[in-house]
Amino acid sequence: MKKQAINTLDADSIKIIAAKHHDPFSVLGRHTVNDQTKIKVYLPHAESVSFADNGAKLDRIPGTDFFEYIDKNNGLPAHYRLSWLDKDGDAHENHDPYTFGPQLPEFDQHLFAQGKHWHIYQKLGAHLHTIDGIDGVLFAVWAPNAGRVSVVGDFNRWDGRCNPMRNLGGSGIWEIFIPGLTIGCLYKFEILNAKTHQLLLKTDPYGQQFEFRPSTSSIVANEGDYTWHDQQWLTDRSNYDWLHAPIAIYEVHLGSWQRDDQGNFLNYRELAEQLIAYVSKMGFTHIELLPVTEHPLDASWGYQTTGYFAPTSRHGSPDDFRYFIDQCHQQGIGVILDWVPAHFPKDAFALARFDGSALYEHEDPRKGEHRDWGTLIYNYGRNEVRNFLLASAMFWLEEFHLDGLRVDAVASMLYLDYSRKHNDWVPNKYGGNENLEAIDFIRELNAVMHEQHPGVVVMAEESTAWPQVTRPTWTGGLGFSMKWNMGWMHDTLAYMSLDPIHRMHHHDQLTFGLLYAFTENFTLPFSHDEVVHGKGSLLNKMPGDEWQRFANLRLLYTLMYTYPGKKLLFMGCEFGQGTEWSFNKVLDWYVLEYEYHQGIQTLVKDLNQLYKSEPALYQHDFDYLGFEWIDCHDVQQSIISFRRKSGDEELCIVLNFTPVTRQDYRIGVPKEGVYTEIFNSDSTYYAGTNAGNGVVTSEPKPWMNLPHSINLTLPPLGGVILKL
Repeated sequence: MKKQAINTLDADSIKIIAAKHHDPFSVLGRHTVNDQTKIKVYLPHAESVSFADNGAKLDRIPGTDFFEYIDKNNGLPAHYRLSWLDKDGDAHENHDPYTFGPQLPEFDQHLFAQGKHWHIYQKLGAHLHTIDGIDGVLFAVWAPNAGRVSVVGDFNRWDGRCNPMRNLGGSGIWEIFIPGLTIGCLYKFEILNAKTHQLLLKTDPYGQQFEFRPSTSSIVANEGDYTWHDQQWLTDRSNYDWLHAPIAIYEVHLGSWQRDDQGNFLNYRELAEQLIAYVSKMGFTHIELLPVTEHPLDASWGYQTTGYFAPTSRHGSPDDFRYFIDQCHQQGIGVILDWVPAHFPKDAFALARFDGSALYEHEDPRKGEHRDWGTLIYNYGRNEVRNFLLASAMFWLEEFHLDGLRVDAVASMLYLDYSRKHNDWVPNKYGGNENLEAIDFIRELNAVMHEQHPGVVVMAEESTAWPQVTRPTWTGGLGFSMKWNMGWMHDTLAYMSLDPIHRMHHHDQLTFGLLYAFTENFTLPFSHDEVVHGKGSLLNKMPGDEWQRFANLRLLYTLMYTYPGKKLLFMGCEFGQGTEWSFNKVLDWYVLEYEYHQGIQTLVKDLNQLYKSEPALYQHDFDYLGFEWIDCHDVQQSIISFRRKSGDEELCIVLNFTPVTRQDYRIGVPKEGVYTEIFNSDSTYYAGTNAGNGVVTSEPKPWMNLPHSINLTLPPLGGVILKL
């Protein structure tokens, strides 16, 4: 019966039944045929269908799930309502989605195709929408190589036959308005590839909320209802002179910083209470979050992102995350997001071969795949892909008021041969190894972000000697605000890991960094990367017995806070966690019961306060005017001394990298007077031996090319800061 009935159908109707029609709006809904107004509805799960407007019944085409009605008097409204019973006897009522015209303006489609629609996230994805007074959700997705796209969800039994979308033509965008839907609906896109007929089930690339892992459905999010209270912060930020401001960043992985008594993740609102209080007490100026963009695998730490427009549901809703940032701002703390535009995972439900083709990535694995990481590389030469990433960056700054982005793995973006064998990469059009499309994208990203959001910072994790990473795009630079100083970090940790008796042979590892310290705007990072994968904790990189390890760590932090550059410290390092960081357990807070760990925590707190209160330590972080060596040549005793300057104010810093107390150690000073020791890493406050100086009066004795000098006691494995 059904087979005979289907054979009597026209080709378009057969395609609708097979879910292979590229233009369902040409078949379904209201159409004029031979001067008759005919309404055609396809409801696979319906037993009977009528109009809620006038009670008239639609006739089933025998053997099919098509229902038809001829409106002889044109008495039905433009957007009629269907009332139907399903096969379980449940009643449903809604407007017919196929009575609504296209919603996405051609101007938006054009901008997106040009890669210039910075707010395309407001158009693509799923958004509450109203047409002619009728409320619902407008869905739109870019899938240019699809032959059919449907919205599936908990509202249509996840059946791709129910809500096939309209193709908007050359833009490759598909859309449909489904009336009656609201916030909280679960949905995905079912995509049929036009050539291979492969059927795919994908989450929304522009989805703003997702289910808690391991579930992966997109959720229609609540947009625009949150009331912010950080206007003063945003106003001040627009005039923020970050170049000459103190920036001390606390890098955090929210899932392992702290959990509740049952071991569950904390909600963003709980974190707003606990984390902000701690960061404020410790004196950090910013929190940097390891990626909270939605991701399926905890073990990726967020670096294999699947939701570029959604904070992870592990810690609550998007509005919960807004509340967290709002509270940070109200309490004077900036928030930076670790953001990953370099690569994405191969998970079948997400971006990989999104419409059955290499849409977001390159088809050629020599260009489109990171062998080491098992991830895919964005095709930065495709306008719509570049637009996707630009819009993501804009989204976090605008919709969540973030104060900056830390861009992950920039080196992998810049070089076509990054971590590849000699025959496993494709040169650019000039025969070089530079990824020209990625370079253009990076420059556009930085130019747009800085122009649209003055005061925000965009930091590069870039580990090579690529020139002008933090110089303006109009001078040929990449345009980043700052760059992580990976060279300084590696040299410093390599030096500090040596037994002090051998340090004299590696003195250049302490001093070499000043040869290039002002070529870029550097941030000094002791990040999560240094305390994982068998590298051990910072504390356990330090040599010697227990006392020496803690003294070395205090000295390391004293060096970082007095060295030119902004500061970044990963969570747990501020109290000397002994074990390597693990994403699946909380920090070892219990160690704060012990004096040495308390000493490290107090030292970091005091260094933050000192750093913020002394312009000499931050005002010229990126400028040679703020630094001058006193003596960098004391190799035999492994001592360095230098001046940090800001106008007429300056500090003298002396660091002793051996466990020997140095008595009568003379350094040159620029002015006569009484020098006060304002910081000593060996203080008993920090569980040190308290070898130090108090106040010291200069002598008119030239020393180290300076007109005056002072005689000091240098603490073992310690650093002192003196101020006139």
